[in-house]
Amino acid sequence: MRGIMGLAAGIVLAAATVASAHGPSRLKTEMSVVLNATPDEVWQVIGKFDDMSWHPAVASTEMTPEGAAADKPEESTRVLHLKADSGDPTITEILTGVNAEKRMYKYMITEVAVEVLPVTNYSSTLQVNDKEGKAEVVWKGGYYRGFPNNDPPAGQDDDAATAAVTGVYQAGLDALAERFGKVE
Repeated sequence: MRGIMGLAAGIVLAAATVASAHGPSRLKTEMSVVLNATPDEVWQVIGKFDDMSWHPAVASTEMTPEGAAADKPEESTRVLHLKADSGDPTITEILTGVNAEKRMYKYMITEVAVEVLPVTNYSSTLQVNDKEGKAEVVWKGGYYRGFPNNDPPAGQDDDAATAAVTGVYQAGLDALAERFGKVE
């Protein structure tokens, strides 16, 4: 009996070691708001990849190369210059897909300091749906925490990554609700 108990304990310990050795899991965040505007009115404001002026954290949007077409994924890279008390924090993103008919675009972050946004391998979709004539903005993303290995330092763990992405989405959706009004 002791041999079986010892074997069982060894299996549990081995399973726990393997589980913690595999690294972080992909995290997901999805948020939405229904606005007191038509989907087309809202899409006119947020549907331009080269203009993030509607988001309160963004000071300016720079397209690279300069003059790149915001509707051509192969040519569309944007650098978001964020509002900050010091320095020039930026996030570089590429457009990976656009479907104007569905009022949706997809993008990926290609470069960001973990101090700015503690995520890696971030991809996102921003879409405006028609919800009984009103605009439903849905923002969703998938990402990994800022520290890709086990035992992340404070500020680069799963909770920090999720809190940061949630904060970005909430600030943007709140700004849109203030601009257009929110349907309760």
